Amino acid sequence: MRYLVLTDVHANLEALNVCLADAAGRKYDRTLILGDLVGYGADPNAVVASIQGLHPIAIVRGNHDKVACGLELAEGFNAVARAAVEWTLEVLTPMHRAWLAALPQGPTMVDEAIEICHGSPFDEDAYIFDELDAVHALKTSSRPLCLFGHTHCPAVFQLAGGRFEDLGVVEGPGTLPLRDAAKYLVNPGSVGQPRDGDPRAAYAIADTGARQVELFRLKYPVEIAQAKVLKAGLPEVLAQRLGVGR
Repeated sequence: MRYLVLTDVHANLEALNVCLADAAGRKYDRTLILGDLVGYGADPNAVVASIQGLHPIAIVRGNHDKVACGLELAEGFNAVARAAVEWTLEVLTPMHRAWLAALPQGPTMVDEAIEICHGSPFDEDAYIFDELDAVHALKTSSRPLCLFGHTHCPAVFQLAGGRFEDLGVVEGPGTLPLRDAAKYLVNPGSVGQPRDGDPRAAYAIADTGARQVELFRLKYPVEIAQAKVLKAGLPEVLAQRLGVGR
């Protein structure tokens, strides 16, 4: 089974469309969505509709999804994120707000090989950056491969024979082979809001038959996404950061 893996689209339709077009050429069977469809970007309704059209076999909510649909308040969000999510709450259609509100909390077991979450398998809103959190997540996960998002930075962690390894970033396009008797924690990176200094959109294809994860980075018309952000009256910094991947 080949799974298309998308996370942290953040209402960036241009980035999403480029990823979907590229993935269609590579062929995949089902889609996995790791949360944060909306927030920051200017196309929340179009992005939600596009994701719905993919009929994902598994999907989990992100923290921005929860606030944008009114499930939670924007407590803990900085001023820019709060302004964006409040704007999103206003422009989302009632049907799209209700759909986001119904998204399940992670982790979700996809099959015998894969589980997905937004932040981590032990806390949907936790960020995994360092070894301590990564080891905790690997020991908490119940499948050989746990796919996560939230940090907007590609990352690969491995636990094999009791030994932890931070495998760093598999440069896209690149392939991560999955070893027998090992557990993996993989963040494919953000589709629409990269934060690793690389402004290109990121996505992955997890192939359980070939026992590998393929990671990709793609250029997209960022200037169009930036213009939409400014036209919507969203904070200017949201347009600026798209150009630098921060």
